Amino acid sequence: MVTLQPVTPLEKSYLDTLGFAWHTDRDDTPYIDDKLLVMTPDEAEAFYEAGNTLYEMYIEAAQYVIDNNLFHEVGIPFNLVELIKESWENDVHWHLYGRFDLSGGIDGKPIKLLEFNADTPTALFETAIVQWALLKQNGMDETAQFNGVYEALLENFKRIVTLEEDPSLFESRYEGWKFLFSAVKGSIEEENTVKLLQYIASQAGYDTAFAYVDEVAFDGEEGIFHNDTPYELWFKLLPWEDIALEEPDLAMLLTQIVKNRKAILFNPAYTLLFQSKGLLPILWRLFPNHPLLLEASFEPLDTKQVRKPVFGREGESIAILDADGKPIQTNEGAYDAHKSIYQAYTELPSDAEGHRYQAGLFFAYESCGVGFRKGGEILDNMSKFVGHIVRG
Repeated sequence: MVTLQPVTPLEKSYLDTLGFAWHTDRDDTPYIDDKLLVMTPDEAEAFYEAGNTLYEMYIEAAQYVIDNNLFHEVGIPFNLVELIKESWENDVHWHLYGRFDLSGGIDGKPIKLLEFNADTPTALFETAIVQWALLKQNGMDETAQFNGVYEALLENFKRIVTLEEDPSLFESRYEGWKFLFSAVKGSIEEENTVKLLQYIASQAGYDTAFAYVDEVAFDGEEGIFHNDTPYELWFKLLPWEDIALEEPDLAMLLTQIVKNRKAILFNPAYTLLFQSKGLLPILWRLFPNHPLLLEASFEPLDTKQVRKPVFGREGESIAILDADGKPIQTNEGAYDAHKSIYQAYTELPSDAEGHRYQAGLFFAYESCGVGFRKGGEILDNMSKFVGHIVRG
């Protein structure tokens, strides 16, 4: 059984001052849970090690897909293949951050990979800032968390310049590049998440600006511009698969921009390989029976399983199936047209009331922090965020 500790919730007015405006769900219930999940130091260390191991496995799996031209098999749109290869082969295309979704890791259950949100991961603000604030506002030890997300991002922004070398070399090597941050209009969550990243980049030492995606100009020969100012670095909270399928002209322009070395994009295009759940069967092919993996296949399994689209979010278009492939529970959604994979079912840890808990482990050069989501068998956009405390 998951161990929980009640805390005094953060006031909405305080959350607003932090820039965390999505604190209340559409049913008028708080998005941030009023309890902390209690973890042990050993559990925190296990999450740290798991993320580092999984990232190395993802690198090997992505290389396998590239070497064997398996882009179609894992669901990659054809108009991004060239850009993926280009970004993969040049070290300057640095992966800024991602989030592993994991089952287990608490209550004695083994850690198992569910998927990797490597391109446009959400829950950054609540993991890096809000759960830390919960400890601070409740008079608890602010260091009693596995939560170095902010600091890891700060260091990783510097590694965009230093790459594998010591990030303290940033100041001597930084050439005054301008860094543009963009979100799509209409989502305060996405906009403020991007502005948090912009703030961290500014703290690292970059000259930054924010613009909505539709305010940015792209030229295949000249680069990326906003208000006639060129930007060498561009972060977009816009999924690569959406660019490929809904904005093919932009996909072509970004390919030209990268090939002409006019700008570096974040997260780089190769993170779409990591993002694709089509890599889960590839991982199982390369690392069969690995303790961090669940069996996965492009064909139905002969056990209780979960059918997932290769690209999808917020639990949409996911179904839990029995061993005969018959639906037990189904979430309809907007991703039904995507290719599906099948992953062996694993039961998420639960509390006394039957709520399920899924870990979100952030990775920025290394594993750097964890937060939890609480909900039912299939977590969706009404799931709650649960902070944690490490003690024991």
